[in-house]
Amino acid sequence: PARARGPRGGARPRRCDMSTTTEEFTCDSFLCNEGWAELLSHISPYFWANMGIAIGLGFSVIGAAWGIFLTGSTLVGAAVKAPRIRSKNLVSVIFCEATAIYGVILAIVLLNKITEPKEKGYTFAEDWDWAAFTFGGYALFSAGVSVGFTNVGSG
Repeated sequence: PARARGPRGGARPRRCDMSTTTEEFTCDSFLCNEGWAELLSHISPYFWANMGIAIGLGFSVIGAAWGIFLTGSTLVGAAVKAPRIRSKNLVSVIFCEATAIYGVILAIVLLNKITEPKEKGYTFAEDWDWAAFTFGGYALFSAGVSVGFTNVGSG
């Protein structure tokens, strides 16, 4: 396939070249958008980590809100028929709030796992551990998504 041409007719340099000791990650297009696999594999692991934290916190709050809505409306209906059980059934609302608190705790713990690189710049060292870098981003993403969807289900 023909390479993309720059503004002056010369070949554009490839920007997204990342190499490891076992495998080479290169872009087939100038902006790394040849297909979904190339696009998703070249997104920064910091994005995946922060997106997992946001999904975990957001869905935990949504799950807690849904649970409070369900149990609160049920408690109001039950309090109409039997007013003496009004304060006894508030425990179920407190349990629903606990899922939101769990999401906040997860976000705090996962945010402390993200560290800035020691050397700032657009390139990494030759011996950069790309496998651990991408695994860390995907691990935090999956942790946040699993906790978020679990809290939606429990709500």
